[in-house]
Amino acid sequence: MAPVGLLTFHRCVNYGSYWQARCLLEWVGRRRRAVLLDHASFAARRAELRCALAPQQTHEDVRAHMRKIRGFRTAVERLPLSARFPLDAPEKAEQCDLILIGSDEIFNLRHPWYGGVPAFFGEGFRPPRVAYAASFGNGGALDPPWRARLANFSALSARDLTSRKLLVQAGLPEPDIVLDPCLLNPPQADVAASPFVVVYGHGFPDWFAAAASAWARRRGFRLVSIGYRNAWTDEQRIDADPELFRALMASCAAVATDFFHGCVFALAYQKPFACVATSYRETKLRDLCALLGLEARLAAAPGAVAEALSAPLGVQVQDRLAGLRATSEAFLTRAIPP
Repeated sequence: MAPVGLLTFHRCVNYGSYWQARCLLEWVGRRRRAVLLDHASFAARRAELRCALAPQQTHEDVRAHMRKIRGFRTAVERLPLSARFPLDAPEKAEQCDLILIGSDEIFNLRHPWYGGVPAFFGEGFRPPRVAYAASFGNGGALDPPWRARLANFSALSARDLTSRKLLVQAGLPEPDIVLDPCLLNPPQADVAASPFVVVYGHGFPDWFAAAASAWARRRGFRLVSIGYRNAWTDEQRIDADPELFRALMASCAAVATDFFHGCVFALAYQKPFACVATSYRETKLRDLCALLGLEARLAAAPGAVAEALSAPLGVQVQDRLAGLRATSEAFLTRAIPP
């Protein structure tokens, strides 16, 4: 029997992209043989590397980012991959019984290097095609050619409220809201509460950084920045590979982030967290917090940062996650025959 092929952004130098691909692959792999469809694009690879190296500030930062890039490459190569094929020639991909497209911003037409790639909308792949936890990012009009491609999917689901709204406005069936794969199938880890705060992201507003720093100092916690340099933190772990990212997220006392998957991993390991929205990530952070009743975690003022970092997530959040996990598993069970 041919495998299920998972099409996503698995080679991005981004902890969320790697872990969502791996977590979904592992969930599907417990039911069926599954592979990551290993697409290649020189233009996308060049843009990815340029982005991965953009936040550096010193020569040592460059070396640390290069170590991180190599760590991601090694981690991806350990996953079950199809034969490599050109992204602009999806008909050359390994033949699969079903193409599972998602998660991540797979339908984001404004993505800096993957936006508007027809393959991510199913073109060139034989049916059936299923979208799991797909996102349009910050949204935007869904023009008829893209709507027509999505109409050929056998099942659609969305990761966020904005994406569901766009699909409905395009006249497509209202999709289930399902969990990001990192919450559907959280990476297993030894969960602890050590005296440090993970800082995940970059470009934080000064007021947010000052509030998080003051909160940590009052408690004697160190601030550990993962993946990027943040000068206001105590320790830079720029070169962390995906496994170290998981370990640090699982063992910290709290998370301060402006990234979607910073919030997701805090939820997966039941960590108090405070997040702040940047323009690129505002929609998905807002939708995630609204979905789980966590609006207070999206800080708009210094006092809100301290409150969010201090407050446990609570039973209601776990109950909502359990309900969404059941919906997510039911969707996949229907969409992927054994």
